[in-house]
Amino acid sequence: MTTTIYSQISQNKRNTWLIIIAFMLFVSFLGWFTGQVFFDGSGTFFVLLALIFSSFSCIISYFESDKIILAISGAHEVTVEENKYLHNLVENLCIGAGLPKPKIYLINDTAMNAFATGRDPQHSIICFTSGIVEKLTKLELEGVIAHELSHIGNYDIGLMSIVTVLVGTVILISDWVTRGMFYGGRRKSSNSDVGGIIMIVGIILLVLSPIIATLMQLAISRDREYLADSSAALLTRYPDGLASALTKLSQDTEVLEAANRATSHLYITNPIKSENQGFLASIYDTHPPIAERIKRLEAM
Repeated sequence: MTTTIYSQISQNKRNTWLIIIAFMLFVSFLGWFTGQVFFDGSGTFFVLLALIFSSFSCIISYFESDKIILAISGAHEVTVEENKYLHNLVENLCIGAGLPKPKIYLINDTAMNAFATGRDPQHSIICFTSGIVEKLTKLELEGVIAHELSHIGNYDIGLMSIVTVLVGTVILISDWVTRGMFYGGRRKSSNSDVGGIIMIVGIILLVLSPIIATLMQLAISRDREYLADSSAALLTRYPDGLASALTKLSQDTEVLEAANRATSHLYITNPIKSENQGFLASIYDTHPPIAERIKRLEAM
């Protein structure tokens, strides 16, 4: 079956719901386990509590994740009066893409990067660092904007935003339950076998929690970056603009202070600079190699 932009959009929508369902099932399991172990077999009751909690978290994630991400990033909205040049670039490309104009935010940091967020094209935001706006040429910046607009048009932003919040929530819940095993579990351990079971499950949860978080982040597959690059080249009709921007971004050694591992997958390039570029690091990288992205763009 041939993959098209339209089939990718449909897949992104399906993946959003699959991730939400997986999140709710995982939280429900944690609720059941907590009730069974710490509250004398009240697993069913705690599953209901967990479902209520997970449903509330998913609603907050879907409708408020963009605000959470912007707050974490220390970004502020930029008006037309404050930066007419940037607004004009975004508006012109939105007309070509047939998309509503997103809100524009800025992070005051000399590192070069950008990301898009929101839940759909009607509620979207593009956030730039001051460094990328100042250091890129007009054609390069248009390539970056077109890339982020492609994420918006392909409905990647809803999936990215939900994952950012849900991953953090899963890790927090797992950490809370694991701590309860070692402290609360000892008080409940009237049976010598219980302590061993608690320890085994605790170790499993400790191992699975970062894996689950990583898998949810990697649901935003590298193919989406390639798709956004291709869509951007189609929109601007100038692949070299984005290729040149990516080249400059790859040479930027400045650390983006506002970024962290929970939000790194949102950016056009990985904002976390790491000297560890070995095999394991590449497996867990949320972005395709920049060199490969540039190569593909130059081949267009």
